[in-house]
Amino acid sequence: MDIIIHIPEGIEAQLESAFGHDLARAAREALAIEGYRTERLSLGQVADLLAISVAEADSFLKERQVPLPYTSEDLERDRGVLGSVLAK
Repeated sequence: MDIIIHIPEGIEAQLESAFGHDLARAAREALAIEGYRTERLSLGQVADLLAISVAEADSFLKERQVPLPYTSEDLERDRGVLGSVLAK
């Protein structure tokens, strides 16, 4: 899908100064970050959106301090699985 965003000239220059000349890439990155942060996109989908590997997407999100959606319930479930595996 192609999306066209009209940006006023003065704002365009300001955004290019902040994010570089590839504003389309900056917009995709912003959508990826917000999509992941709000749990609307998975890590794999972030990787697809940015045309990078899952490992690169993970690094991309960590560099931008986007928290991993990992709840205390996830931790307890993982502890239970680990405990049962180690008990064998």
